[in-house]
Order: sequence, then structure tokens, then C-alpha cells
Amino acid sequence: MTGPKIYTVSELSQGIKYLLETNFRELWVEGEISGLKVSSLGHTYFDLKDANSNISGVLFRGFAQGLKFELANGLLVRVRGNITSYDKQSKYQLMAKAVEPAGIGPLQLAFEQLKKKLQSEGLFDQARKRPIPALPQKIAVVTSPTGAAIRDILSILKRRYANMHIIVAPVKVQGAGSAEEIANAIIDLNENFPDIDVMLVGRGGGSMEDLWSFNEEIVARAIANSKIPVISCVGHETDFTIADFVADLRAPTPSAAAELVVKSKVELAAQIAGLERRLLQSLRIYYENLQGKFRRLATSRMLVNPLALLERPTRRLDEAIEGLFSLSDERLRRSGENLKLQSEKLKALSPLFPLRKGYAIVKDAGGKAVKTAAGLAPGDRLSLQFAEGRAEAEVVGGGGAAADKPRAPKKDGDKKSGGPQQETLW
Repeated sequence: MTGPKIYTVSELSQGIKYLLETNFRELWVEGEISGLKVSSLGHTYFDLKDANSNISGVLFRGFAQGLKFELANGLLVRVRGNITSYDKQSKYQLMAKAVEPAGIGPLQLAFEQLKKKLQSEGLFDQARKRPIPALPQKIAVVTSPTGAAIRDILSILKRRYANMHIIVAPVKVQGAGSAEEIANAIIDLNENFPDIDVMLVGRGGGSMEDLWSFNEEIVARAIANSKIPVISCVGHETDFTIADFVADLRAPTPSAAAELVVKSKVELAAQIAGLERRLLQSLRIYYENLQGKFRRLATSRMLVNPLALLERPTRRLDEAIEGLFSLSDERLRRSGENLKLQSEKLKALSPLFPLRKGYAIVKDAGGKAVKTAAGLAPGDRLSLQFAEGRAEAEVVGGGGAAADKPRAPKKDGDKKSGGPQQETLW
């Protein structure tokens, strides 16, 4: 009887690895991404989990480059790959070869992710969009040189305005490298043809995969950075791309873009004719108004009799002068009466006014007024001031005595007085 088979650790690990790789080959696993990490070599490591379990996974750089969207924690995905083990650590993991979002296609998810990113940067804001010139002289078209779109655009432009200057930048519009060609063409046109008035960027219809070049970030940023106004015209009317949101104007189709970018000669001619009619009508109305004003002025009283213009001002001037003289005479009369009244009042207040009634002012030898006889002595010389003239006198008798009476004053003209002295006081 033989005993149980004894495995080495390496044998057991290799057996497990063989069983896993043989029985779990090319399978799909659905779960939520967590613990996402990208190494310096570009390999992506993550955990795939559901409510009860967790399995580690790896997506090597070669497979990761083929993804159209960005992996993120919390994203529900479906991973295609195989199960293998790392025997040195007795761990198994999912070797991913492809990843798809669960419930939504990878291109749609990539579209939504890039749209959200660029919108948060303000690249869709209406305020940054530039107006499209009404009458462009030079137009650039970035599209495939062999597709139906360029034929439709050139045909419409030639029909609507044959003298238009058109520059065609031929590019691939789908497949590998097409996004880079479109972006580079937009950049080159800005650098080498700054006099371009407007640029059309687009292609004809197709599937979402066919139109995907216009959903690439490199194309969106080239349009956003263009100094030349850009009209996006990709696919059919129901197709929307990232380029449509970034461009200054979206046209539903390439043909519609050609219709929008220039007006036909017929439309321009009709617009010019309409403006001409409006201008002539305005001039006619303006002329008729001027003519009516001229007639009214020509028949007006002022022009028929120009001196009539001076009648009213002259009358007002005369009235003003008369009023001024009347006011001046009245004021002069009142002022004279007032002066006379004040003069009489001033005379009444004068100390010399009583002298006209026979009084005299007595002054001693020093020229001071003598108010009483008590201070006088016989022999004192006095000066008597009358209303008209002066006289000298000498006190005789005792000062202040009733019997003592002064001698009669010397009359004017007395020789001792040195001759008559007269002075008009009032």
C-alpha cells in the first residue's frame, strides 16, 4: 500500500496556477473599480469588487493604451481577461485585456468624461465664442480631400459666391492618427494664414466610431485655441461631437456650414436693393421736411419784414429806459427832501443855534467856557462869542456879587480892540 502523494510548495503553486489558467481563460468579470494605481511604466493596478468579494487585477500598458475612456474608482466595468496566480506570494489575480463600462459603451463614457472636463474649464462658454464674419473673403476647410463633404462645400460656395478664396487643408477624418492630423491642420492654418476669415472643420456622416476623431481632446483644444473663428460641421444633424461644443458655431452638416458661412449673390443683391430703397425713401422724407421748413420760413413775418424782429426788443428797451428815469427822478426828489430834513436836525443840535436868539458864549483868557460868575475876579479878561462876531470884556466888581456888574463890553471897532472882528457862526 502506497502512501499519499507529497507535493512540494512549488509543485502545488504551479498546479494551482495551471488549474486557474486552464479553467478560467478568456472570461468576463463585472465589478466596481477601487484602489486604482498607475505605475511609472504605465501599467494599471486595481481591485474589482462587489458586495461580498474582491479580486485584484492588472491591465498592462499595451492593453491600457487601447482604452477610449479613463478608468476611475467607483466605475462599474466589465473586464475581459484570464485568471492566473503569482506563486511566490500564493496570490491570484485577473489579467485584464479589455475593459468596458457596464451599462454604457466605452465611447459614450469617454465622450461624457471629456465633455465634463472641458466644460469645467470653460471651453464651452458662450462668452468666449467669436462672431462669424458676415462677408468673409477667405475661407479654410479642414476635411478629407476625397469625401463627399468637400465636394458639397465647394459646390455650394461656388454657387452662392463664385469669387470666394478657399483654402483646403486635406486630412484624414477617421482612423489612427486622424485626430492628430486635424489638430495640426488647425494649428498650421492659424500660423501660416492669419488673414483667413473663418474655418470649417468637419466631415460627412458615419457611426460614432467613424466620427470619433472629432471627440478627441487634441482636436477640441486646437479649436479652442484657434484665433480664426471655427464652424464645426460633423456628420448629420443628430450627431453631436466635442468639436461642436468648443467651436464658435455648430452647423448640422457640412452643406449647412457652406450655406451659413456666405450669403448668395441673389440674397446680397436683394439686401442691397432693399437698403437702397430705404435710403432713398429716407432722403426723400428728409428733403420734404426741409422743403416744408423752408417754405414756412420764407413766408414768415420775420423774413418778410426783418425790422419786425426789432419791434419787441426796442419797445422793451424804451420801457426800461423810461422806468429807469422815472425811478431816478423820484429817488433824487426824495433824497433832496431827506437831506434838507437832516440838515435842519443838525442845525437844531448845534451848540451855536441858541446864539441867534441873543445868547453869547463867554470864555476866559485861556479859552475855556465860563459857566458861572463865581470864578471871576475884577480885571479878568473875557471873550464873548455872538451869533455874528466876537467882543472882548473886562470883569469889574467882586466876582459873583449882585452889585458887581461888568462894564459895558467894548463895541466892535474900538481902537483898543485892534479893530472890528466879525465871524459868521451860522
